[in-house]
Amino acid sequence: MNYKEKYKSWINSNLIDFKLKKELEQLINEKEIEDRFYKDLEFGTGGLRGVMGAGTNRMNIHTIGKATQGLADYLNSKYTGNISVCIAYDSRNMSKEFAGAAAKTLCGNGIYVNLFEKLTPTPILSYAVRELKSKAGIVITASHNPKEYNGYKVYGEDGGQVTDEAAKEIITCAGKVNDFSQVKTIEVNIAKTNGLLKIIGEDIYLSYIDRVKNLTLREDLVIKYAKDLKVIYTPIHGSGNVPVRRVLSELGYDNVSVVKEQEMPDGNFPTAAYPNPEDPKVFELALKMAEEINPDIIFGTDPDCDRIGVVVKDKLGKYKVLTGNQTGVLLCNYILNSLCETNKLPKNGVVIKTIVTSNMVDGIALKYNVEVLDVLTGFKYIGEKIKEFEVKSEKEFILGFEESFGYLAGNFVRDKDAVIAATLICEMTLYYKNKGMSLYDALTDLYKKHGYYEESLVSIELKGIDGAEKIGNILEYLRHSMKASIGNNKIIKKMDYRAGLEMNLIECTEKTIKLPKSNVLKFVLEDGSWVVVRPSGTEPKMKIYLSVKGNSLEDTSEKIIRLKENVMSIVDEASIN
Repeated sequence: MNYKEKYKSWINSNLIDFKLKKELEQLINEKEIEDRFYKDLEFGTGGLRGVMGAGTNRMNIHTIGKATQGLADYLNSKYTGNISVCIAYDSRNMSKEFAGAAAKTLCGNGIYVNLFEKLTPTPILSYAVRELKSKAGIVITASHNPKEYNGYKVYGEDGGQVTDEAAKEIITCAGKVNDFSQVKTIEVNIAKTNGLLKIIGEDIYLSYIDRVKNLTLREDLVIKYAKDLKVIYTPIHGSGNVPVRRVLSELGYDNVSVVKEQEMPDGNFPTAAYPNPEDPKVFELALKMAEEINPDIIFGTDPDCDRIGVVVKDKLGKYKVLTGNQTGVLLCNYILNSLCETNKLPKNGVVIKTIVTSNMVDGIALKYNVEVLDVLTGFKYIGEKIKEFEVKSEKEFILGFEESFGYLAGNFVRDKDAVIAATLICEMTLYYKNKGMSLYDALTDLYKKHGYYEESLVSIELKGIDGAEKIGNILEYLRHSMKASIGNNKIIKKMDYRAGLEMNLIECTEKTIKLPKSNVLKFVLEDGSWVVVRPSGTEPKMKIYLSVKGNSLEDTSEKIIRLKENVMSIVDEASIN
């Protein structure tokens, strides 16, 4: 069916929710109707994600029902016996309702559901899947997107986000659900009576808290001095407030101040239109508090508490939001150094990062004879590698991180975890404080030892069917018509992750990239800089990642500006060809 036929089928269906029908009937803009129905929501790097509202290309109880019916059909075809799924949700509008809709559909298909009764961070869902030996997990969240969005992330039995092969199978099953009458449901009270629906109790939550506390690297330091660390924390109206504060409190961090205006869960995000810790604006209220408190560290977690942003004072006494790369290299160095000093550094240890994450970590890991492994963008690929290490027992996972403020240590969670990250960041800050240093001082020392790196991200929003086509055209131009240089900087390597090829343009050689196929391009330049271009897996955006290395902070700043200008000039050229 084309978009008009789909629109009419929703209007005429007896199965469509009355409020959603009313919303559709009030639409007068043809482009708006087209955007809502020209496609079905698709699985990206983080599952389903989209604007809430009526339509096949929107998040609503019907698109949730269709996706869940597809998941149920997939699970029933793959497993026998009692199959269970864990479900969690964050603070967004409609998250609880969407979680309930998913639960009713799974139970309607004879699948047992373990449902969290209150908002829960994404990483705790990942943990629960493993602990309760479920075959899958669902968390209703749109991570750091604006209030209009919600999402549906699916996890496998290992606790990691489903990767490409499983996602394709689920999508295939969901694609066979051609009519909402095929979505099987059962009412909540009947599901509870039949034992199909159980509420996850406090035991899972408490055991998770204990596992996080056990990741402490320098116990004596924390026991003696945790009370001296001054912290300002903002949960940005999300699900991190209780678990983050509880872990820190139980470890002895008694001096934690919470931004009151952002403490309580609120899906409208009244103080942060874009509730993303990558955005300095979310820390404005925390910085006002800092004028009186003068904290050692400020940090904030996003609505589903899988990302964390850190704010520190620089040499001039001004507060600065660290980039995801800066926090990542600080954590990497601290963790490896602590493991080394306590004789706990594994001989086969590995740090995993994404292909768009800083190469500064390479030098740090080399110092400790630790391998660095690159994976595609999306933490699901890090989780996939942790599972592989567990099965083969050849390598030991130490740390995983990505430039977009996601970090993970330990192996009991298989997704980025801001509760774990907050705990380690506090310990790291405490360690440097006892040495008379700030985190910014520690970062400066790392630059002096390993070189000055700077990274940047350009996101170009291109909505609708026209936007998707334009993104595709730009990538094809870059793939086939790219010049030999970016500015005055020669391209020495081109990685085409869709073709699975790395081309050395100087030696005219090719080699296979041993990663899943993905519509991503990477260009490495003769001075060590690089550029990566890819479509977002969860938003109508094209993302351009840039990285440079220089002789000083000033040098890298100048280089990144020039590189960005040159790249954007090429993108502008590509967009009109």
